[in-house]
Amino acid sequence: MQIDMRTSVMAVIALGSNLDQPAQQVQAAIEAVGLLPGVIVQHVSSLYQTKPVGYAAQPDFVNAVMLVSTTLDAHDLLQALQNLENRFGRVRSFRNAPRTLDLDIVDYGGQSLHSSELDLPHPRAHERAFVMVPLAQIMPDYPIGEHGTAVQLAQQLLQNKPDEAVAPL
Repeated sequence: MQIDMRTSVMAVIALGSNLDQPAQQVQAAIEAVGLLPGVIVQHVSSLYQTKPVGYAAQPDFVNAVMLVSTTLDAHDLLQALQNLENRFGRVRSFRNAPRTLDLDIVDYGGQSLHSSELDLPHPRAHERAFVMVPLAQIMPDYPIGEHGTAVQLAQQLLQNKPDEAVAPL
């Protein structure tokens, strides 16, 4: 599928899973995102094993980040990603619960957006090594709001939060 690059937007999507063969879940999700109408995958990070954040009594996660170009607006992209999460068996029992798949829009064309459904850039991505390390791998100079670039944030997080280990698979 060809996308008119004049009307497309670059978006950063974070992927994570810690249930039902998480590495396979993330790989399958990367493929599924690439099949969404109006979405073309530009770059995909390696997979990383990470410790859970928030609710610690759960298995480690497998995380990755992808950069896509899309003609979908931010809310339509969010809806498409949530539909994929549901297809993959995502259950939203409580915040930071174990999950088969988590897809978050980290950034959408550098836009700032605050609605009841979506905050952009993602309000906590710059605090998460499991997002910044994979993003720094594929787009080190990618800016995250006013917080800095992916590589700057990844270095700060790895230095200041060593308990949030991020290990390549």
